[in-house]
Amino acid sequence: MPRLAVEAMTLTNAFGPGCGPTLAGLQAGQSALTPGDFPGLEFETWIGRVPGIETHRLPSRLGDFDARNHRIIDLALAQDRFREKVSALTRRFGSDRIGVIIGTSTSGILETERAYRRRNPKDGPLPDDFRYRERQNTAAPAAFVQALLGITGPAWVLSTACSSSSKVFASAARLLQAGWCDAVIVGGADSLCLTTLYGFKALDLVATLPSRPMDQNREGISIGEGAGFMILTRAPDAEDGISLIGYGESSDAYHMSSPHPEGIGAARAIADGLQRAGLKPSEIDFTLLHGTGTRANDLSEDKAVIHTLGDKSACASIKGAIGHTLGAAGIMNAVVACLSIREGFSPGTAHLVTQDPEIHSKVLKQPQPLTAHHVLTNAFGFGGSNAVLLFGRSS
Repeated sequence: MPRLAVEAMTLTNAFGPGCGPTLAGLQAGQSALTPGDFPGLEFETWIGRVPGIETHRLPSRLGDFDARNHRIIDLALAQDRFREKVSALTRRFGSDRIGVIIGTSTSGILETERAYRRRNPKDGPLPDDFRYRERQNTAAPAAFVQALLGITGPAWVLSTACSSSSKVFASAARLLQAGWCDAVIVGGADSLCLTTLYGFKALDLVATLPSRPMDQNREGISIGEGAGFMILTRAPDAEDGISLIGYGESSDAYHMSSPHPEGIGAARAIADGLQRAGLKPSEIDFTLLHGTGTRANDLSEDKAVIHTLGDKSACASIKGAIGHTLGAAGIMNAVVACLSIREGFSPGTAHLVTQDPEIHSKVLKQPQPLTAHHVLTNAFGFGGSNAVLLFGRSS
């Protein structure tokens, strides 16, 4: 596929707003997970909570969109001169030539939880001030970003569980290649809510201690929240010379909440991405794993990586550092991949002490210097929805 330039990028997660705190935290081998203190959470776990988001306020003109998910989006878009780049591209191409594609798993479901707790106990109507369309609807994040940035091009939201904000890149590539847009804002956002926390608890997938992907004593995920965005264009090179050079997609069609135990679908997505990028497995310098910290997912992903890349390629998971951000997991990996290429480092795997002897990939415990030209990122969601991305530097 033709290279698509990464014109701008930003992310916000438990480390804080903007690329800077995440870069510093990962380079130092730190974790931003904290003991679970989310209101209404009554079991022991650790979470990746965006600091200060409860007091963050949206512009008054967008008050109907007020939701935790949109506050995190607003905070993220205010970082790393991202809005300035959008404005410049709008002046250059026109607002109708800039698309918006966002991934999420639950959108603003926290606001619906709160609304149901406040509904009339006699006859059940939800409060008059509840705005389902602007806050909970799956399409709301794209509508919010368009309203916030003044963008009027094609816009939609993908919700394929944890692969959501990786699959947006494939959609953006098709939009650009078809000539429907001159630039596409891609991203993802998910926020903490009791539906997610208790839902994963019911599946016995939530760790009591901080998540430790690939460790022999791992016990599950630590749920996090965050938002991240990139701008893609058809330009051959961006300012940092980093481009999206390939993507791969597949579907396991195996089980609603478990991956294929042999990683068949994941391996197919990786192979598809390599083929589209025109790369050999030996040309991948580093892989950012999906690496959830659950027993089944880590083993399945390892088999897929070994099958497609062999056991020599270094890899790591950032979910022990920021938590599993679900629908935003893909964009978190994507931005970190580009930071790794730009800054010359590979993150480690926070909380990994002893690698599971059944896992044969070369999983890094600590961050290391790395000169990378090609970085692969994995995202594998419920229902067997798999998506991988490949980023590269032109020189």
